[in-house]
This record gives sequence, C-alpha cells and structure tokens, in this order.
Amino acid sequence: MSKRLMPSTTTLQCFEAAARHLSFTRAAQELHLTQSAVSKQVAQLEEMLCHNLFQRVRRRLHLTPAGSLYLAEVNKILTQLDISSRYILTYGGETQVLTVATQPTFGARWLVPNLHGFSRQHPNIHLDIKSELEPFDLLNNKADIAFFFGQGTWPGATCIELFHEEVVPVCHPELIAAALPRSAEDLARHPLLQCTSRPEAWHEWFLQQDLQSQHSYHGPRFDTFYLCIRAAQAGCGIALVPRYLVAEELAEGKLVVAWAHTMPSEGAHFIAHAEHAAQVPKVKAFVEWIQGRITI
Repeated sequence: MSKRLMPSTTTLQCFEAAARHLSFTRAAQELHLTQSAVSKQVAQLEEMLCHNLFQRVRRRLHLTPAGSLYLAEVNKILTQLDISSRYILTYGGETQVLTVATQPTFGARWLVPNLHGFSRQHPNIHLDIKSELEPFDLLNNKADIAFFFGQGTWPGATCIELFHEEVVPVCHPELIAAALPRSAEDLARHPLLQCTSRPEAWHEWFLQQDLQSQHSYHGPRFDTFYLCIRAAQAGCGIALVPRYLVAEELAEGKLVVAWAHTMPSEGAHFIAHAEHAAQVPKVKAFVEWIQGRITI
C-alpha cells in the first residue's frame, strides 16, 4: 500500500490560520506558537505537496492558486473534526446513536411531530435524523432505520408497513375562487405542479376519472412535496399531494381542495432496518415507538 499523504492537524491549523490572516505572525499569535514554528510547518507542508501555497509580493503574503484550492479542502477537514469532537461531547457513556434516514417532506411533516416524547422515554438513545432524497444504505451501516414509500421490497432488509395514503389536488383559495371548476378537466386551465418522485401522478389522477389531459405532465417540477405545497400556497398552481401532508393547511384554510376526487396511492409508507438488526435494542425500541404512533 502506498504511503498516505497525512499532514498533522497542527500543520493544517498553521496553514489555515496563516491563509486566513495572510500573516505568519498573526497566525502564530492565535495558535500560541512562534512565528518560525508556523513558517516551518507551512514549509514542510509545501514540500509534502510539491506546491507553493504562499507567495510574497512586496512583503505581503498571498495565497497561490494551489493554496486557495487547498485551503477550501483544509477548511472542510477542520470543520468536520470540530463537529465530530463536539458530537462526542454530547453523549454519556451509555448513550447509543440511532441513525434514521427519511425523505424530506415525510420527515418534516410526519416523523418529527411523532418523535415527541421518545427521548424522554429512551434517554440513552440519541437520534441522528438525516433527510435524504437518494436511496438509503441500510446494509453498509449508513443508517440504522429508513423510512420510504413504495412496495415494501428491499433485499436484505425487514420492511414494516406503516400506512397507506391518498392524494388530493390542493391550491390557494384565491386561485379558483373567481371561477370554480365544473369538472376535473377544468383544473388543467391552471399550472399543474409536478413532484419529481411521482411523475405519473397527475396522469393517473385524470385517467382514474376516465379523462385524458394533454397537460398532465406539464407544469413546474419540484424535488419534494414540501416545495410543491409551498408553491401551491403561493398561488403558483395546483399540487397533487398526499392529504396527510396538508392536513394542517386545509384545516387553517391556507389551502383548499380544488376538486373532490381523491386517489389512493399505489404504494405505502414503510419503516425498514437490516434483517440482522431486528433484535438490536435501539432499533427495536424505535420501531415499537413508531408503530405506536400510527393513527392514519
């Protein structure tokens, strides 16, 4: 195996401070080192990297292009070290970390409200919630628990069905106040807000009513339901979204149902974990908690 290029943390701190102040003297004062010690650390780093990181112009220090590029990388490293170290400080000796992956809107609208009380009942389980758009990796320890919408099949994972959903077209009250739709087809007179994860939704919604619309695939496209909902609230068009995600807005009158027809989604919401983790106490405790919160 080739030798790694692994400068010490002290070396990286000396370089970062010197680059930030553009002064070895001020960097030394900040780090409680001598000016010559900082200069020596930077010189050794330049030798290791085979690039000059600084240049002097009229007695003033400037970063070279290579120095600017390296500074961006070093800032990432030092920031991550700081975050990781502070992360550990928050735990007691008995604390376990449970990493939970969820899609953004589901996490914000359903999961977070249903976590109330979990930490009080399980003080030794620290939740690390990650909002993800891409598929999660349960089998390589990237997450202990994952929530997803689909058919409940995931090789190597145990998938537990939570609830089904129905989608409903919603919009700002003023969007249809002037001309109430007389049929579902009338909705196509307005922009149909599209969600990237459900590209067929509007087409299926019209088709279920024996309607064909040339506009079912047209309209502004958003990565998440949350963005679709916000766009609908802003009067940008009509969004076809799961009813449970907009229950609050409908109750408060911020959104209205544009047409009464609702459509059951073909999939369901699931909670999943690796097959071998079923009896891991922290995983078991969390799954039981979530199952106890199902009211939909």
